[in-house]
Amino acid sequence: MRKRTQARGYALQILYQIDITGDPIDVVLNRFWKDVESDPEVREFATQVARGAFENLTEINALIVEHSEHWDITRMPAIDRSILRSAIYELLYRDDIPRKVVINEAIEMAHRFSTVDSGKFINAILDKLMDRRPESWVDL
Repeated sequence: MRKRTQARGYALQILYQIDITGDPIDVVLNRFWKDVESDPEVREFATQVARGAFENLTEINALIVEHSEHWDITRMPAIDRSILRSAIYELLYRDDIPRKVVINEAIEMAHRFSTVDSGKFINAILDKLMDRRPESWVDL
């Protein structure tokens, strides 16, 4: 498994734990990394994505609500919320990653960790977000 793919899986687990437990991010990060051995590069990227998504949660949640017609964010599966949060963080705040890679990885995580229809749901929201993105976003 590629390092960034593995890191995204870890970031997803961290965001999911925060969502479910309500624990502060530093508590979840400390608990998570205590139990998981990983390459330092994987650990760094996973922590950056999880912390970045958490620190920008208000804006990211607003975008999820805006682009998910007829869905209340609190009624979405927690795993889908976590996948969307990490992907939207990467799309908004990381210019070193091709947009298509972020979207494809999010869809793959949905197929791997969520329901049969979650991949389509995640793809639809991220596609809408990309269709309405500001001109300041550079296509990578």
